[in-house]
Amino acid sequence: MDWQRYTLAGGIIAVLLALIFQWNAFQEQRTPELDRETVVQTSGETINQIPVQATDNNGDIPQLQSQSPASVESSGSEGKLISVTTDVFDLLINPFGGDIVKVALREYQEKLDTPDQPLILLNQTRNHTYIAPSGLIGKNGTDLSSTNRPTFKVEKTEYAMVEGEDTLVVDLTLQQDGANITKRFTFNRGDYLIQVAYLVDNTSDKPWSAAMYGQIKRDTSEPVTDTGFGMSPFLGAALHTNEENYFKQDFEEIAEKPTDEKVKGGWVAMVQHYFISAWVPPQEERNTFELKELSNGLFGMSFTTPLKQIPAATQGELSASFYAGPKDVYRLEEISPYLDLTVDYGWLWWIAKPLFRVLHFIQEHIVSNWGWAIILLTVFIKTLLLPLSAAGTKSMARMRKFAPQMKKLQEQYKGNRQKLAEETMKLYRREKINPMGGCLPILLQMPVFIALYWMLTETVELRHAPWIFWIHDLSAKDPFFILPVLMGASMWFMQRLNPAPTDPTQARIMQLMPVMMTIFFLWFPAGLVLYWIANNLITITQTWYINKQVDAGKY
Repeated sequence: MDWQRYTLAGGIIAVLLALIFQWNAFQEQRTPELDRETVVQTSGETINQIPVQATDNNGDIPQLQSQSPASVESSGSEGKLISVTTDVFDLLINPFGGDIVKVALREYQEKLDTPDQPLILLNQTRNHTYIAPSGLIGKNGTDLSSTNRPTFKVEKTEYAMVEGEDTLVVDLTLQQDGANITKRFTFNRGDYLIQVAYLVDNTSDKPWSAAMYGQIKRDTSEPVTDTGFGMSPFLGAALHTNEENYFKQDFEEIAEKPTDEKVKGGWVAMVQHYFISAWVPPQEERNTFELKELSNGLFGMSFTTPLKQIPAATQGELSASFYAGPKDVYRLEEISPYLDLTVDYGWLWWIAKPLFRVLHFIQEHIVSNWGWAIILLTVFIKTLLLPLSAAGTKSMARMRKFAPQMKKLQEQYKGNRQKLAEETMKLYRREKINPMGGCLPILLQMPVFIALYWMLTETVELRHAPWIFWIHDLSAKDPFFILPVLMGASMWFMQRLNPAPTDPTQARIMQLMPVMMTIFFLWFPAGLVLYWIANNLITITQTWYINKQVDAGKY
């Protein structure tokens, strides 16, 4: 029955791989190669604006729409960009509207071999748009239309967080409708969360009212990523709705069915592999969230707060938070309820999430190396599953022990299948052999393997994380394919410890299984292959020990 065990395992893995291929085809966006020539330049240079358009000022909260590049260019809207440098950000703010138009993450690199090039998350280039506009709309809103947005004043165009400072404040100022308005960006050391606030000093003799909006505007171009096995992780929008804690739509789904939700608190995010950007409005207010297609291949993910009224001769504030950084589960949990669900472990999240917490604990408190942490996690998982795997191994060992008797029965009843089946079952009952004992543990362990697969591919901490020797990135495939070959060798050796199928065809299939699995794993992330090798080695040790015990008559 060993052939059943391996055929079942191979079949399940083959189905898993087929599902991954289908998922990749579904996620794939057919976009041309981008021209990376940047239109957004360094501070002090002019740029072409692509601002957010609001409807005319009529006292209502307008819908956010897109402005075509041609009409924008003819508007003559120009400004000098404001450069902001912190320990985690290189960031540009456009004083025209006060939008965040570029975010580079200093602690992450675009590629492993270019350590001096930080990963650019948000950017405005000639052929690529990914920016974070924000503004005020309504009766006294500053954003009257796409071509009539305010140009804020600023004391200087370069800000930097110096040693010894934990907070950096960048103020953009404006006078409008009898009010002094300050758009304040607050950056904290070591944090990817930016506080964006409008401080309004209403010096007029009339009430002042407006609503704040924040938007993520993006095209459909995919970021360059190496996930192994040609995977295309989810790229699209996500938000928290009244019905679902985590609701996501890719660009095609947004185009077919835009989303409009009013939620108390909530958040809206742009999700890609390892990183997100997200607007988090005030959690005590009932905010409006929209996911919609704009124009020219752009999509908008936005929130709008309720109208806020500030009486004459008083001061008030409208604020929200903007996150642009890695999918750090623990930090996202702190920012807003359910924002951590953007780290999408799939339908087996209830297994994957605890596995990540164990992996994180091991790495942080025991070994300080993600590769060794994966190996120790494997030991932990095998210990938990020991009763199941041991039962299956004992069953296989007993079948191996009584294989000569099975062969004798097959020769004796060669022409009588019914009688052979009857005598075989008698042998099983007499020797207390469970013919399915080796298959059930495999079935029960497969969800753990699938959950671990998605956990390892979603864990940003593994990105560019080294193990030893030639493995410099556990999230990418082994560049020399050594680990997949070792995995195949360990699988072959594991087969040698179990009874070989008596049927020649089945025997040939089992001989090919290590080769097939080696080919399958060539493009898998090195971290996952490392787990599989460790799992096989532990299984080999366990099988060898149990075989010895069975041969000695102790089982």
